Amino acid sequence: MNYIYSFAILTFSLCVMSCGSSSSKTMKNTANLPSSDDLSEINYMDSYMITSDTYGTVTTVEIKDGQRIMKSNALPNHQTGSFPNQGNPNTISAQTVNYTIPVKPKLSGDSKWARQPGVAVNGIKFEPETAERFVCETGEVYRIEAFQELVDMGLDHNHAHVQPTGAYHYHGVPTELVNALDTGQDLVMVGFALDGFSIYYSKSGQYKPSFRLTEELRSGDACSYNNPKQSLDMEINNTKADGTFVSDWTYDESLGELDECNGKIIDGQYAYFVTDDYPFMSRCLKGEFKEERRKGPPPGGHSHRGPRPRGN
Repeated sequence: MNYIYSFAILTFSLCVMSCGSSSSKTMKNTANLPSSDDLSEINYMDSYMITSDTYGTVTTVEIKDGQRIMKSNALPNHQTGSFPNQGNPNTISAQTVNYTIPVKPKLSGDSKWARQPGVAVNGIKFEPETAERFVCETGEVYRIEAFQELVDMGLDHNHAHVQPTGAYHYHGVPTELVNALDTGQDLVMVGFALDGFSIYYSKSGQYKPSFRLTEELRSGDACSYNNPKQSLDMEINNTKADGTFVSDWTYDESLGELDECNGKIIDGQYAYFVTDDYPFMSRCLKGEFKEERRKGPPPGGHSHRGPRPRGN
């Protein structure tokens, strides 16, 4: 009995030592990362850490071997709207996300559509388009924009809502994050595109997007939208574009300062912008990147996905 008791004590002690060692190692790995309660004081071009006891946020970024390695539980570090709500039945929950983004991005020469073009500095993803769609019996598929008056998407004041997985994500300007990052300058860096180029917001709106409503009439008979709580029928054939659908918009390089990917060269370096006007954020990327795609076609099908970037 004494032998068994001694063995149990020894085993328990080793377990405690092992667990304690692992925890200490984890804390040591993150303790050296720069962090601040004032987000405007952090140098986001270097390694950093964002944590929040209030919101549960844990996001770390380390620069290693020419890569920006972000690990996050994707919990927003700011106030959000109330979820679930009438237009969004989902609840925010912690995720496990990892991003490997090049520190020195390279332009590819092409503009390639990206479902998720980038990630904010706090670990929340940018995903401008939605999976909601109108499907017509004549074969047309119309992707519904996040910002429109036909279908309530349940967006909060950060132009964000929650996916069924619990992932909170931005469809437009992340208002609370911009306020927290504001250093007094016009340009606020809010995140990184997957190709490595920075994402900015201009408080003055000096960089205008280059999209307009198409003059082409829509086509499609017997079109309907369905989700578990709502069904809508719509006469789409021969109707005018009003911004409800992705395909309502077309790129016109003569209009604004930003290109088809909502980007521009600033001080010799290419950068993307989140904007108050359509397309709100980039729908394509001009640098080299790899994106993990969902199985099958992009959500919403192929038809009428909207203006395709040049070179794709």
